[in-house]
Amino acid sequence: MKKIARIAAAAAICIFNTMEAKDAMETLTPKEKSIALSAAYAARGDQNGLKASLADGLDSGVTVNEYKEVLVQVYAYCGFPRSLNALGTFMELLKERGGKDAQGKLPGPLPEGKSLDFGTDNQTKLTGREVKGPLFEFAPAIDEFLKAHLFGDIFARDNLDWRTREVATIAMLAAMDGVESQLKSHIAIGKHNGLSDAQVGEILALVRNGPLGMENTSPFPLGGENAAYSKYFTGKSYLARLTKDGKLGVPVANVTFAPGCRNNWHSHTGGQILIAVGGVGYYQEKGKPAQMLKPGDVVEIAPNVVHWHGAAPDSWFSHLAIECNPETNKNSWFEPPTTDLANAFGE
Repeated sequence: MKKIARIAAAAAICIFNTMEAKDAMETLTPKEKSIALSAAYAARGDQNGLKASLADGLDSGVTVNEYKEVLVQVYAYCGFPRSLNALGTFMELLKERGGKDAQGKLPGPLPEGKSLDFGTDNQTKLTGREVKGPLFEFAPAIDEFLKAHLFGDIFARDNLDWRTREVATIAMLAAMDGVESQLKSHIAIGKHNGLSDAQVGEILALVRNGPLGMENTSPFPLGGENAAYSKYFTGKSYLARLTKDGKLGVPVANVTFAPGCRNNWHSHTGGQILIAVGGVGYYQEKGKPAQMLKPGDVVEIAPNVVHWHGAAPDSWFSHLAIECNPETNKNSWFEPPTTDLANAFGE
């Protein structure tokens, strides 16, 4: 019996160690987290956030040449200005640190032959399939530039592996607006090159809570936690009242929702106007489909229309709330919404 107990204990330890190792494999390394954050800040053009992230990354083992590769690659997805500004910030940081940081490996020679040829081969290996379609037939030049320059001249540089390049690319695209299709494609490419669903989720969470975090969601003040109305919200929200002169009769507030936060179904006797100013959110009227809100979207809510609004599950969201007919306007609050946002948007 003692022998059986010892065998069982040893087996349990092996299982625990295996699970622990699997969990470790399922998370990004500290270097990958730093590269993801730095790539996202560079894509946003946030030089202060970038500088702090680069410093953290250097301290966690990212080499100078690895960061150079990431910041050069920024131009392919975000443009030369973002890349040049990021490289300038990095150069300034290295001077401040006194040249103490490890330089790391330089890229080796590019493969022999034409960059279009080995770039096409790289693209096929990266994606797991030949890439073609009507867009590339419509504009053959962009197809050539992608294959020859991005996947040839850049992705053939061997001092940064493809998985790491995809960590950076996913973070860059997640930090930008209007590139959902490209983000979806690169998430698939990242998974084809060794990233797990959990690791992709980590990248998106890092971007959501860093460059796209609550302090960066709106150009208006965040305000304090919206404690007075917390019982009518699922999740945390913040409120900053922007107008002070009651005689003007136009109360305006900036409301910020944490990811996944929504308010209950409710209505206003005097109506309300919402102006989305940051992040991604939703609005829904009773009996109608939900609609996505992005910065610049305006919602005019008629008196007594029952509705709710809030943040996307993976994004902070801010809108200006303009109270209409404030002298007589009263709110009525109802139950929390149960709308399945994934089905509501056909995702």
